[in-house]
Amino acid sequence: MIKKSRPARRVLISGASIAGPTLAYWLDRYGFDVTVVEKAAAVRGGGYAIDIRGTAREVVGRMGLLPRLTEAHVDSRRITFVDAAGEAVGSVRPEQFTGGEAGLDLEVRRGDLADALHAPVRERVEFLFSDSIATLDDTGDAVHVVFDSGIRRTFDLVIGADGLHSNTRRLVFGPEEPFHHYLGRVFAGFTLPNEFGFAHEAAIWNEPGRSAVLYAYEESDHVHGFLTFADDTPPFDAFRDPRGRRDLVAARFPEQVWHVPRLVEAMREADDLFCDIVSQIHMPTWSRGRVVLAGDAAHATSFLSGQGSSVALVGAYVLAGELAVRADHAEAFAAYERRMRPFAELNQALATNGGSVVTPTTREEIEARNALVRDPEAAAKAMAMAMASAEEGRAAHSALTLPDYR
Repeated sequence: MIKKSRPARRVLISGASIAGPTLAYWLDRYGFDVTVVEKAAAVRGGGYAIDIRGTAREVVGRMGLLPRLTEAHVDSRRITFVDAAGEAVGSVRPEQFTGGEAGLDLEVRRGDLADALHAPVRERVEFLFSDSIATLDDTGDAVHVVFDSGIRRTFDLVIGADGLHSNTRRLVFGPEEPFHHYLGRVFAGFTLPNEFGFAHEAAIWNEPGRSAVLYAYEESDHVHGFLTFADDTPPFDAFRDPRGRRDLVAARFPEQVWHVPRLVEAMREADDLFCDIVSQIHMPTWSRGRVVLAGDAAHATSFLSGQGSSVALVGAYVLAGELAVRADHAEAFAAYERRMRPFAELNQALATNGGSVVTPTTREEIEARNALVRDPEAAAKAMAMAMASAEEGRAAHSALTLPDYR
């Protein structure tokens, strides 16, 4: 049971995307004094769609958010595959290759999820937008923080929920490189005008190791574009220069077929370009002293797993709960990691379990995929196989039973 008599502990959370607001909700509910710092000027809206599956669905249910997120659910109805010459091969329903089940998974825009998580706490906890942690000094009995803005504050605990390239992790554990596990791909995501008449559908063009995707979640004036390619070596040098990133991606898509030239042009012009390497974070421990990591900062699963946001939701719930029932932060951090590490590792493994029908790496994989799409009977068999193989994924999605910390 949660002990209500002890003084409220002051907690700083770095990051206001998914794990951060979830932590803020539960810690505030348990009586902590919560501050959230976020380098962006506001909660980021829009963005590509993400899935909420398994145990994570139970977390948002306990937060009372299921009605809002169900209303925000995007209804993807069709995936069309396009061959190298730009000709449509055929179309399938998404679950024919993903093994998804209607009614069990929620698919919402990342921004819609962030807004839903922020809404219950926006008036209850302190948010410091357009700011970031400059220095941390953990003296053993408190953490003294200096922000980029010059503000100086003291907290009992600091939680880094600031993503794959976590500033908190860098300040406390050192450079990212020892913890960075590159998965061999680079991606660029952006929006562009919906000149294609798309709605509730995706279209995918492939060459080995490369994908160009248009995805319209709804009837809208804009669609999402994605350009993804395989690269044996992470192109860190190009990523140090914003223009270099765009040049790197454009050089990998020289084809003058289908909508590839328009996607490259839109990528070069986009003011919302999100370009990064596809990778995971593997750490021997998620805490040091009075500082602990959550979400992608601790255990990024990568978008190839489809589970980054779901694992972040579950981890935030568990970390807040363990802090609520344990007076000693070190014991709470250890209990959090004991519960969460096996779950995080199971979901990380989903990103490396074989190839993908969306991003095939060889000509043979593309031809086999296209043969299934052309043949309705074969596609039906593929759906049955996908449903069977998805059991492994669903086991990982629901591998952690949520404790009741009330």
